[in-house]
Amino acid sequence: MTFQERLDSGKFTVVAELQPPKGIDLSELFEHANQLKERVDAISVPDLQNAIMRLGSLSVCALLKQKGTEVIYHLSCIHRNRLALQSELLNAAALGLKNILILPGDPPSIGDHYEAPPVLDLDVSGLLEAAQRLQEGFDLMGNDLQGKPLFFVGTQIQAGATGQTLDQEIREMEKKIRLGAKFFFTSSIYDPNPFEDFIKKVAHYNVPILAGITLLKSAGMARYINKHVEGAAIPDAIIDRLIKASDKQQTSVEIAGEIIRKIKPLCQGILIVPIGWEHLIPSLLEQANL
Repeated sequence: MTFQERLDSGKFTVVAELQPPKGIDLSELFEHANQLKERVDAISVPDLQNAIMRLGSLSVCALLKQKGTEVIYHLSCIHRNRLALQSELLNAAALGLKNILILPGDPPSIGDHYEAPPVLDLDVSGLLEAAQRLQEGFDLMGNDLQGKPLFFVGTQIQAGATGQTLDQEIREMEKKIRLGAKFFFTSSIYDPNPFEDFIKKVAHYNVPILAGITLLKSAGMARYINKHVEGAAIPDAIIDRLIKASDKQQTSVEIAGEIIRKIKPLCQGILIVPIGWEHLIPSLLEQANL
């Protein structure tokens, strides 16, 4: 069953994120993907996440697809102009990659090539529109294509926002649906209560929402996220558990498993973001009764 078919069926969907290597040795990534093949419904592959130069999402997705893995190709706006972005979408279609996650991307100033200039030609809405136009047989300048691509396109939403920021996120979500977004991944969820409020406010859109679940490695990481990640609010109770934990990995899995069990009735799936702890994903799935 494809990622789209599973979402269309209404079944709870589990996606795991696997980070491309900084280089071309894919042996470890392939090992993790093989271990997860019967446990998750798709593998999501980031595109220059945190503005760190790595092997690209496109090639990794194409190679995983050759091995029979259902994949979600990430395409970030910030590093390419509209020529390159449209070409990358066509590249994906030519390689048989249908599932596309369109993201704004991380500014180079936070990464390992901090002197690189951002491009900022198209934002997420602009790239969604480009994907829509390509599927209609035209590029953004109205030029005809020789053959139409077919995509299943999604993007991300900040589900932890509050107040006016949340209202703005919901307006943006509605706009993105009009531009062809068929599913949404949320930012990482650490507190089920605001997430439930968010879900109630967007339920009428009737679009699949998959909640982000990040494995917290330490209290220091949690504090950093609270300080620097927009919309994130990790409860003090979770930070206290991480401080007192004798086994940080086990405690992280337990925390994430508890969150999944609480939010599972609210959404149609999850995206597991292991941040280097890919080996813990099977344990997390067991902890979450998935």
